[in-house]
Order: sequence, then structure tokens, then C-alpha cells
Amino acid sequence: MDNSDALIRSILQKTRVIACVGASINPARPSHIVGLYLVSKGLKVIPVNPVYAGQTLFGQEIYPDLASVPIDAKIDMVDIFRRSEFVPPIVDQALKALPDLATIWMQIGVEHAESAKIARDRGVNVIQNRCPKIEYSRLIGQGQLPRQISSA
Repeated sequence: MDNSDALIRSILQKTRVIACVGASINPARPSHIVGLYLVSKGLKVIPVNPVYAGQTLFGQEIYPDLASVPIDAKIDMVDIFRRSEFVPPIVDQALKALPDLATIWMQIGVEHAESAKIARDRGVNVIQNRCPKIEYSRLIGQGQLPRQISSA
């Protein structure tokens, strides 16, 4: 499993469009908080959750599953906010439905070795048990803070 800082930094610098599987409209849920953070960094976050399909979140339509996301969305990364046992069908669908997919990202506490191997064997990067919000902040930073102008 390669969760190296170099790989994570590279992924975060190259990613532009993320499908957030398990996105919630509840602002207290981690998927909502992470999605908003990623949007604030200039990324397009496409929410995926059958419970909220057809509604809008992060300025985007919520889709019931990855296969329903239009191909022209050009998804680079799938961020999985589901328990580990739900990972296999999500990864299988992502590999079939998303031709531009470069990364499968599994959130903190989410790991699935077999699905990770399948994705890596198809040339897709896999990050497990990490949060892109935390890693973005840690490796890329919050951006330059304005310098204080001294009055002296």
C-alpha cells in the first residue's frame, strides 16, 4: 500500500473533479465538511448518494450512483465515504463507468485490499484510510497568508 506523501501530494495537485460517494446534505456529516473544503480549494465535487439523488449539493446535482454521472464530468478521483464492506461494488462501478479515473480514495477507517489491488492493476492510484481534507491541509497548506503591514 503506497500512501506516501509524494504520491498523495501529486494526486491532490493533479485532481480537478471528485465524485464523493456517500455525500450527505447534513452539514454536520464528515462527507459534507470534506466536500465543502475541497470546493473551497477550487475542486469540483460531484455528490453521489441514492438517498438524495436529484437534489443539489456543492452546486452540483446529486447522482444515485457512479454509473449515472455523465461521462463529460471527467471524474479524476472517487472519494469513498462508505464502510469497507461496501467498497467492492463502488470500485467495480468506478472502473467501468469512469474513463478518466486516476484515483480511488478511501476515507479514514475505510480499507479494502482486494479492491485496491484490482484498481491498481488497472493503473488507478489508490489511497486508503486517509482524508483528502487533512492531507491537502498538511501537504499543500492553506495557501499563503497575507504579510502583516507594519506601521513602524
